[in-house]
Amino acid sequence: MEMKNYKLFFGFEKEPFRMDIGVDEILKNPQLNAAKNRFEYTTDLGAVYLLTGEIGSGKSTAIRYLVDGLHPSETRIIYVTATTGSILELYRLILAELGITAVGISRATMRRGIKREILESISKKINTVLVVDEASLLRLEVFVELHTLCQFEMDSKPWLPLVIAGQSNLIDSLMYPGSMPLASRVVAKSHFVGIDREQMQDYLLHHLKIAGIKNMLFDETAVTAIHQGSGGIYRKANHLARGSLVAAAMDNQKSVNAEHVRIAASEIF
Repeated sequence: MEMKNYKLFFGFEKEPFRMDIGVDEILKNPQLNAAKNRFEYTTDLGAVYLLTGEIGSGKSTAIRYLVDGLHPSETRIIYVTATTGSILELYRLILAELGITAVGISRATMRRGIKREILESISKKINTVLVVDEASLLRLEVFVELHTLCQFEMDSKPWLPLVIAGQSNLIDSLMYPGSMPLASRVVAKSHFVGIDREQMQDYLLHHLKIAGIKNMLFDETAVTAIHQGSGGIYRKANHLARGSLVAAAMDNQKSVNAEHVRIAASEIF
């Protein structure tokens, strides 16, 4: 598909359907609102919140929205993206987020360093929340040990709420017998699914407005095609919407239709 300056053609002020929109620009829907309630409940208890969903279903965007609601002067967020490495690698990532250089290769030493930093924050009236994104990548050995980070004063103090986010197979890892100490701490969970067609129409219009276009550029057939082609998943919907805008611009059409979406679908996986 030959590209054309579709932004100039339609009059966009900025790139539409970006993933890096501001937290205040995120479209709220029942799924996100329910996640917020569960997240707040979990952090109040100092427990574990499990967030799963398909790739591109909005998990990471939801996390940005959830942690943004925490008071910045009262809460410290440790956000790490999981790898396929060992528990040592995860500890190193956490220590780096805390601004601490890992010394040696002792798990116990690293764990003590992390917990010491959390305790220092508690003494300053600052709560800490640990977020592990892409947690479905973690090895089983990591799930077996991860719960020990949350244990303070013989497990009587709920000082480290934990958010674990990843794809659906994350649940399988938590059902492994060795993972039960961690799984037993889960008090709330959300599973993100594709949005319905009506929500997709709202989503498309919302992102057009963010990019400076007030009127709906996608006709009914295009909305249906994007919804069906994406399965209601945000990331793929973004690709289809942007690509169909390019196709419409090449066709010198100010309205996007299903054929334009079909052309866009031929360009993506």
